[in-house]
Amino acid sequence: MRELRALIVVLGDQLDLDAAAFDAFDPSVDAVWMAEVDEESTHVWSSKPRTAMFIAAMRHFGLALQSAGRQLHYTQLDAPGNAGSLAAQLDADILRLKPARLVMTAPGDWRVLQAIKAVAQARDLPLAIHEDRHFFSSVAEFAAHAKGRKSLRMEYFYREQRKRHQVLMQGDEPVGGQWNFDADNREAFGAAGPGAVPSRTVFEPDAITREVIELVDTRFAGHPGRLESFAWPVTRAQAVQSLQAFIRDRLPMFGRYQDAMWPGDPWLYHAHLSAALNLKLLNPREVVAAAEAAHEDGHAPLASVEGFIRQILGWREYVRGVYWTRMPAYREGNALDAQQDLPSWFWTGATDMACLHDALAQTLEHGYANHIQRLMVTGLYALMLGVQPSQVHAWYLAVYVDAVEWVELPNTLGMSQYADGGVMGSKPYIATGKYIQRMSPHCKGCRYDPAQRTGDSACPFTTLYWDFLMRHEHTLVRNPRMALQVKNVARLTDAQKQAVSDRAAAIRRGEVGAAHG
Repeated sequence: MRELRALIVVLGDQLDLDAAAFDAFDPSVDAVWMAEVDEESTHVWSSKPRTAMFIAAMRHFGLALQSAGRQLHYTQLDAPGNAGSLAAQLDADILRLKPARLVMTAPGDWRVLQAIKAVAQARDLPLAIHEDRHFFSSVAEFAAHAKGRKSLRMEYFYREQRKRHQVLMQGDEPVGGQWNFDADNREAFGAAGPGAVPSRTVFEPDAITREVIELVDTRFAGHPGRLESFAWPVTRAQAVQSLQAFIRDRLPMFGRYQDAMWPGDPWLYHAHLSAALNLKLLNPREVVAAAEAAHEDGHAPLASVEGFIRQILGWREYVRGVYWTRMPAYREGNALDAQQDLPSWFWTGATDMACLHDALAQTLEHGYANHIQRLMVTGLYALMLGVQPSQVHAWYLAVYVDAVEWVELPNTLGMSQYADGGVMGSKPYIATGKYIQRMSPHCKGCRYDPAQRTGDSACPFTTLYWDFLMRHEHTLVRNPRMALQVKNVARLTDAQKQAVSDRAAAIRRGEVGAAHG
């Protein structure tokens, strides 16, 4: 066997032929390493759609590597002798292939980075880790932005990004005269509903993906989720097609209705591009450029384009910076000392709360929910119930096809659960069931009344909202953005407070909310 100069380690979320790890690739002396392993589906109880998404995309990328003339050492999940974890499989292949060094693009998961570093150190192999050029800003650049600031806020970082990359800018000023059009992007559909929403872009599974679906269904039979309707883009070409369809069909209305929900319709005007972005099948620069061009061409209004670009150029970059500058301690955050277990029906959808049932059912069916369903339905409920943040994190990481820890963890622990004490967001995002009633018609078909905080018909969201304020009153009253909400607690009599606490306790015991029969 010829001497192997470098073994290029490629992970399941690094499916980019132009990744930095390939910069000095020489096909005569270098090779690529990829592996499907059980551990990546079992360290959290990964859903079938999520596992299938990663493996199908990896296998297609393996073919792309070979077509590009790059020697590939690829271990499939069901290969004889599969070592079961990335670290163990890499170690076994190092012994077999005897590379002089390892090369990789910076991974998106702290756990994986430590595992690969440990293998390299144990085998006394040099490990070169290249900056991930997939992002607009590096971790070092984010750290420089954060240095010396008493608090971090995405809006300021986002404005810096806009200026630096000249996105939606006219010289030093934002196009349209303002930086943020969020106030224009909060409409509900109204009683008539969303109407004829453009259909989701779907991809019929090819032979490779069908084989993966069968493998996942068999090997992870006890895992949550279903694969009958799996239709995600798993190749670069399919991801580009999805981007083009979104820009053409849904971006014009994206901003206006990005916070709206409608029962039985998970797709609406959302982009459905996060999985392709996070697996690196799409580059955020091409996504942002396509959206900006749509505004310049008069195809999409500025409020929609700015709202979409803010999610990519602002929020996505911001959460990555928070993750990599604060790990591993960030994962342990629990600022509100939440200790409740996650309800078991989060894994099955068996709840009689209409909004939660809808969000959970589509999550298990497709591995997808839009950002409002994640923040203001499933996340809101877990926050106000007082679920341990680590359990909420494990659930979000497990069930969504776009879940990679660098993006999921700060969104869950920080933005959704306020477990970081205000690093990601300036206040806990809490609301009664009236918020859900305003943004969707779910409440019309629900047995619970969002206007009631106590009694048998009281909406659990409303009960838990008041209970949350009462339990955390002394902490929240110091937050200027929460002071008005906390003051409302003083309006309650002692008897009313006790009734709220009793009802909340029943919810936590599982006597309210779980579907029966």
